[in-house]
Amino acid sequence: MLTVPRDWSELTPAWMSAALGRAVTRVRVADVVDGTNSRAVVELGYAGSGGPPRVFVKREGRLLNRVALTALGAREAEANLVRHGPDLPLEHPAFHAAATDRRRLAAVVVMEDVTLRGGRPNSALAPLTVEQVAAGLGELARLHGTFWDAPLPAFVRPWRLGPAWAPVARAGFVHALRKLRRAGHPLGLDAGEIERGFRGWARIAAAGPQTLLHGDPHPGNTYTVGNTVGFYDWQLVRSGSWVHDVGYFLTSSLPVADRREHERALLAGYLDALGRRPPDAWRLYRSTPVFGLGAWLQTWAAGTFQPHDICLVTIERFAAAHHDARRDGG
Repeated sequence: MLTVPRDWSELTPAWMSAALGRAVTRVRVADVVDGTNSRAVVELGYAGSGGPPRVFVKREGRLLNRVALTALGAREAEANLVRHGPDLPLEHPAFHAAATDRRRLAAVVVMEDVTLRGGRPNSALAPLTVEQVAAGLGELARLHGTFWDAPLPAFVRPWRLGPAWAPVARAGFVHALRKLRRAGHPLGLDAGEIERGFRGWARIAAAGPQTLLHGDPHPGNTYTVGNTVGFYDWQLVRSGSWVHDVGYFLTSSLPVADRREHERALLAGYLDALGRRPPDAWRLYRSTPVFGLGAWLQTWAAGTFQPHDICLVTIERFAAAHHDARRDGG
């Protein structure tokens, strides 16, 4: 059985052979990055017929990050997705292996390095084009349509935000808004308003037809390959309303002006690809920014999950969409 390595040095040829089912003779860990998780590109050599020259490996990050992911029910979600399915009907990296260690609050996932087939990682600092967002929404429509009101594995948790989270969330929002003011980026919003909207969104996401969600489709969790956009980092995989993924991806991926000009057409294109017409689609979409805003304010408050420049540009996009929705009455 595959074990969870305690350190990058434990990614030995024997460990990688067990993960890939091939005789690996050489392992070189490169480009280690520490964020919410620790991740690296791993270069490989083989005895006899070869496998991929590189794979991408994710393992647990610092203790604080592991505790936060545990509280979100996200520590083992991606590993369980790899181990127990279901198959994902959209562009995503091929999964090779995964393992969990509940005692250490740890998990590891071995997956395809998509750069080997021309994949280019995206970033909030280089906004996606309208065409790329349309392509990504088409992929999400395939995912959502396949699992629309379908039974899902037990490890796929629904969106929930119980009352115990309210004081914790509010404290995080107060801290984040204070940090933003000190950094010269005041939002003109009240922590209580954001907290109420944040909890309200969790109720919306849990209502209506439920489907399989990526859960966290901001640009940094996507890549471009050919004419389409793929999705990786599935540790917040959830069941919930289609509109969660759509609003989160669209708003976080586009500059504010592009989003304002094209969001109606992009939403219509997604619904066409979905082949369904959920009631009140526009109203539901316009209610999504407060969740993304709250999520990224908490990320900014923590200060360890994402770089500050990425947090700031993403918060700006969600805050502008939230202000637009309030001004227009939703």
